[in-house]
Amino acid sequence: MSGEIAFGASGEIESEEGERLQKVLARVGWGSRRECEVLIEDGRVKVNGEVAVLGRRVKTQSDKVEVDGVVIGVAPGLVYYLLNKPVDVITTSKDTHGRKTVVELVPLEPRVFPVGRLDADTEGLLILTNDGELGHRLTHPSFGIEKEYLAHVKCGQNGVSESALKKLREGVELDDGVTSPAEVGQVQTGVLRIVIHEGRNRQVRRMCDAVGYPIERLVRVRIGPIIDRTLAPGKWRHLSTGEVVELNQATTN
Repeated sequence: MSGEIAFGASGEIESEEGERLQKVLARVGWGSRRECEVLIEDGRVKVNGEVAVLGRRVKTQSDKVEVDGVVIGVAPGLVYYLLNKPVDVITTSKDTHGRKTVVELVPLEPRVFPVGRLDADTEGLLILTNDGELGHRLTHPSFGIEKEYLAHVKCGQNGVSESALKKLREGVELDDGVTSPAEVGQVQTGVLRIVIHEGRNRQVRRMCDAVGYPIERLVRVRIGPIIDRTLAPGKWRHLSTGEVVELNQATTN
């Protein structure tokens, strides 16, 4: 009978519905089955807010699983790609004008979506996934995930003025309101390192325009804890289990 209670080999109560928790954890990269059993035995795993016991079964499509207080994706088939987006590629799943899109640069199956946006003329790191829950948390303003950019701006031989840098750091008046304070430094003449945690449309470009230094080239070099200085433009790779864990940690309130 579906849903009846049974006892596992070591005496733990378990439901006959769903997959064994240690098998699920092993499948999503938390170690061998035995290592995942140890995680459970040590009380580090919760299911739907309750500390799990060995032998617990989970419904991967609906149950909420946490390891060390961090929610993790356990549905079968979840993938996480890191792409170094080149210029003139559109951050969307489809384009009515026939332009190349970011989803064409990664495997077509399973279908994924880009997390957030980069303008066509902006380069750099972009995450694509089919994990809707993590994607939502990475883009929702309440989590304040940092995005770091290198902005090459049009300026004279003296670089960007201190007064302009101060405005960028404290907040710039745009047509949709004042920006939140940003981390801004001039790493070399005319090249700014800018860290923001908002996600307004073309925000970094508009900020620099507003202080009189238009951007000539813009590259995103970090998303939260994710950095990769070796990934070539147009190339992608899978995020490691550790990187996915770090993203989940960064979006756990």
